[in-house]
Amino acid sequence: MTAPGDELTLGADFPPATVEQWRKLALAALRKSGAATEDTALEQVDELLATTTYDGPSIAALHTPDSAPAGPTGLPGQRPFVRGARASGGLDGGWDVRQRHTGEDPKETREAILGDLENGATSIWLSVGDDALPFDALPEALDGVYLDLAAVVLDPGKDFAAAGDAWFDLLAARGVDPRQVRGGLGADPLGRLARTGSLAGTGLGSAAALAGRCVAEAPGIRAVTIDATVYHDAGGSDAEELGCAAAAGVAYLRALTDAGLPVEAALSQLEFRYAATADQFATIAKLRAARRIWARIAELSGAPDAGGQRQHAVTSAAMMTARDPWVNLLRTTIAAFAAGVGGADAVTVLPFDHGLGRPDGFSRRLARNTQTLLVEEAHVARVIDPAGGSWYVENCTDELARAAWEWFTGIEQAGGIAAALGSGLVADRLAATWQRRESNLAHRRDPITGVSEFPNLAERVPERRPAAAPVGGGLPRHRYAEAFERLRDRSDAYLAETGSRPTVSLVTLGSPAASGPRVTFATNLFAAGGIAVTSSPGPVVCLCGPDKAYAEQAVDLTTELRAAGTQRVILAGRGDFSGIDRYVYTGCDAVAALTATLADLGVPE
Repeated sequence: MTAPGDELTLGADFPPATVEQWRKLALAALRKSGAATEDTALEQVDELLATTTYDGPSIAALHTPDSAPAGPTGLPGQRPFVRGARASGGLDGGWDVRQRHTGEDPKETREAILGDLENGATSIWLSVGDDALPFDALPEALDGVYLDLAAVVLDPGKDFAAAGDAWFDLLAARGVDPRQVRGGLGADPLGRLARTGSLAGTGLGSAAALAGRCVAEAPGIRAVTIDATVYHDAGGSDAEELGCAAAAGVAYLRALTDAGLPVEAALSQLEFRYAATADQFATIAKLRAARRIWARIAELSGAPDAGGQRQHAVTSAAMMTARDPWVNLLRTTIAAFAAGVGGADAVTVLPFDHGLGRPDGFSRRLARNTQTLLVEEAHVARVIDPAGGSWYVENCTDELARAAWEWFTGIEQAGGIAAALGSGLVADRLAATWQRRESNLAHRRDPITGVSEFPNLAERVPERRPAAAPVGGGLPRHRYAEAFERLRDRSDAYLAETGSRPTVSLVTLGSPAASGPRVTFATNLFAAGGIAVTSSPGPVVCLCGPDKAYAEQAVDLTTELRAAGTQRVILAGRGDFSGIDRYVYTGCDAVAALTATLADLGVPE
């Protein structure tokens, strides 16, 4: 026992550990795994274990007090707002649980909205115009919704000026005081330019006029939404998403102040929308870095205390899969957790069947309850910036903010975001990043559970009504699983036409115990392309066995197989054996290998 008042120091009875000791232990483990040799120097350990991000900076495997950035992070609700734009945090009930609705039928939309608001949602994100809900259907769709209690954020596309008029008309018809209403009108002509390649329709001037009306009549409504998910969906990195968002925010800030709004009022009219992914620490760092960047912009604009960025985080559409869609429940849970921990003011969880079409009531309920569980049961919102102070998170936040600021200033030097979109600067930069990401996905360095890893050929994908086709013409929309899912689609079409899956024959060498690991590897690899395996003879054969058996038997066995009518011989592993057409191994280009195998099996594209 200790006497009252005695100070306990954790680890006091243990000798202090040093970075040098850690490096020695790490080097021994690397040598044992084959990732390092006896000639590898101790100083190379950090480089060998570091992870390079799509933004360039590498993430060290070990973080210490020396690796934390020297700059101040401030306090929650105070500049530079890294730790949150609000000081209240979870004390006011947590973040805003924002549910998305994209249907065009007002009656169906009304029932879904009321169900969400009665069961945990605190605001509504409603698509209007184009192929979504008509403007004149707003009164019916929102019948029964207390507009002064539940915030509504519109997603109006190009017709945001008409949407704003329809919204104010609805408030007047209901007798609701606009000053008591919260929400947003979703004006984002620059986002529309990025999506479609055109500024057709109303532009920045109309957005500024709408913002002026909101400031005068409804200060709780934000007129402008900077939707950065368009850059994320195009394959961009976190820094590229943040840099484009900052450039768009500055463009709107200029337009609003040129229209006569004070800087503080203009800042109050902007909301930023970011993608939250299953890479939880990257998402946390992204939201913290975004606030730091915007605080600096507000400071340079002469309104440092008004630089608390309003953030709406949406679980990434790019990471969602159509195959094994139930895994999306895990992805979106991690993403929502990261968004809340990262300090997002509002969070939207996309339903697990987002990639299949229109979500049904059950999938919307699961999306809603994901957030309810995090806020009400896991109490994630009770602590403000729980990741703050982590050397790793603070370092990632700092490096990401610097990389994003460099990209943002590059856009500004090119004439601003509109000019950078028009010249192709943004598209080329994002395309280069997507090319690197696409390669990592194809080589399965970025694995996708249920698609590129552990696929289930026998799964029955839920059927959903088709969703409205998204607008296009500008930056592309990518999904990380798209290449593998195209292969699976080819296999499904072949199955429907012939009654059987394209199939590869596995021929084992050596004992079952020796060949088993490569049999498992090959079975899962081929399943990722929709290809079944069998032990029966066929036109395409894959040899599976240990390296020693390959050296002794591969060439002779290949000769025998070809004499028996085999057209293609694949070997699971590396090597250089006569007669082998293709090698598949951990780290190979799986998409290329599977595409070639489908062609060998006569599966049409």
